[in-house]
Amino acid sequence: MAKIDMGRSRFKIQRRLGVELPGLGKAGALERKPYGPGQHGMQRKKLSDYTVRLIEKQKVMFNYGLRESQLRNYVKNAKKIKTASWVDTMIINLESRLDNVIFRLNWAPSTPAARQMVTHKHIKVNGKTVNVPGYQVQPNDVIEITDKGAKSGNYLQAKVRPRISSVPAFLSKEASGEKEKAKMVSKPLAEDIPFAFEKRLVIEYYWKVK
Repeated sequence: MAKIDMGRSRFKIQRRLGVELPGLGKAGALERKPYGPGQHGMQRKKLSDYTVRLIEKQKVMFNYGLRESQLRNYVKNAKKIKTASWVDTMIINLESRLDNVIFRLNWAPSTPAARQMVTHKHIKVNGKTVNVPGYQVQPNDVIEITDKGAKSGNYLQAKVRPRISSVPAFLSKEASGEKEKAKMVSKPLAEDIPFAFEKRLVIEYYWKVK
């Protein structure tokens, strides 16, 4: 089986969607070719309403590294909460995922790398190892990286070349010996989503989902 160049694949995804998705880890996807991949990438054609909505949904799916079925579950769960816009609730829940939190702390170069760190038991929450990437981090939870995790290639790469320039306001971190310790100081806001995003289009795409 031919080896897949994941860096190139992630560039293609971002060019096709017309936006840089930090969670994919590769910066600069739109710098040299600010258009979609393939021989028709430079051709501008009018997109159908469905395609425009699909693209907006795919931004969310790819940035957080989810399958369609997983994203639909987030939509369904968010719609059960009547106190706020369901799409805001969905974003807050996605930003609260442990793998996303690890990425946003610049402890991993991408969301897939952060997920790997979690599943390899390199992360502790409130002193206990958590190996579920979708674990919902709550305000006042303390997040730590294990000694083994601090020596991992993902962590060391993120320290040398952080993908995101600053840690979002809902997180804080400080030195803890040769490592770092972090805390979720508040719930994320819908505005914390780290890429250009139109809520209305995702609402329209999933309007039938209950």
